[in-house]
Amino acid sequence: MTPVDILILSNGPGEITTWVRPVVKALRQQLGDDRSLVRISVVLSPCPNASGKEAAIALSYPEVDRVQGVEHFWQFLLWGKTSDNWDWRSHGVVVFLGGDQIFPVIIGKKLGYYTVVYAEWEARWHNLIDRFGVMKPQVAQKVSPKYAHKFTVVGDLMLEAQTSLPTPNSQLPTQHSVLIGILPGSKAAKLTQGVPLTLAIAEYIHAQLPQTKFIIPVAPTLDLQTLASFADPQKNSFVETFKFSGGSLIIPEQNHEYPLLKTNQGLNVELHQENPAYSILSQCSICLTTVGANTAELGSLGVPMIVLLPTQQLDAMRSWDGLPGLLANLPGVGTTFAKLINWLFLRRKGLLAWPNIWAQSEIVPELVGKLQAKEVGEMVLDLLNHPEKLAQMRHKLRQVRGESGAAEKIAQIVCEEID
Repeated sequence: MTPVDILILSNGPGEITTWVRPVVKALRQQLGDDRSLVRISVVLSPCPNASGKEAAIALSYPEVDRVQGVEHFWQFLLWGKTSDNWDWRSHGVVVFLGGDQIFPVIIGKKLGYYTVVYAEWEARWHNLIDRFGVMKPQVAQKVSPKYAHKFTVVGDLMLEAQTSLPTPNSQLPTQHSVLIGILPGSKAAKLTQGVPLTLAIAEYIHAQLPQTKFIIPVAPTLDLQTLASFADPQKNSFVETFKFSGGSLIIPEQNHEYPLLKTNQGLNVELHQENPAYSILSQCSICLTTVGANTAELGSLGVPMIVLLPTQQLDAMRSWDGLPGLLANLPGVGTTFAKLINWLFLRRKGLLAWPNIWAQSEIVPELVGKLQAKEVGEMVLDLLNHPEKLAQMRHKLRQVRGESGAAEKIAQIVCEEID
């Protein structure tokens, strides 16, 4: 076999953990672990949702040989040189797993490599990309017949991380308890409102239904102290806005116990740092989540959810993709842009959650506005008291999911391009 380089292009925390991880595993399974024959590199591009820890996460994967952080991306895109002046083999494949689909076109041309794009929702540059692995057949419906041979339906990469997961070491919910997941986000723009709102909702639900148990799967890019700071009224003014009692971090003395976010009303919320947290999330009756990639993950798991977008502070939401996200985060003028972008968004809002976008209908509820704990809590209690509603939501979520085995199929496409 001729030595080859496989270059993975990716960007945000969701893509690194749910797309890159299974694909690099599948590549090693099919191409072997001999680094003198197959070398896997990861290059990160800018993402408004990035935390700065994505490079470290990618480098922690044993299948990956080298990683370049986002701060050096534009230099690489323009001149084809990495910050460490990586060498490149004469044969290789660029695999797109997040970012802008023009990036593999440019980089593939510079390196003289074949290009493979995973297209979850939309495929572009049909004439310039060599192969596409698409989540569902609908992605390729409008493709010109002369490019149809480039398209392969591979399924949903989000499903890959669900297999072969260990059972969490916390006590599993019994038949007399209800497990509810809380996903407030990973960036300050979402956590500022998301943490106090969701914890206030949890307190309301627990007061009405004491057998409920709550967990937060902590994003790998977020440390516990930072998460807890958003529940502290001394550090986050929105704690009072949502009439939340406040909370603090509890680190257990025993290693086998999970850290807790304990509210001032005595509710203990378990903090799970295993990544991915699909094993525990799959046991949840329902989840409270912000918008973003987590709605796709929950949808792939078939877990019912309520999607929350509080608007108590119009400039708080700055996690948009592309140009809007860059404008909203500009120093000095970012607040003005954020307010304008979000005002326009609320006027023209379409579907927000990925399962709803895939189905083009509201499978899971999307709540937008000046949300308060009681109204959302009552909606959760109604769903818990009518399990047939949750079952119907679960059924519809499973209907819109892609097929399984996407990572293996993408790896097979890469192998075909190498051959």
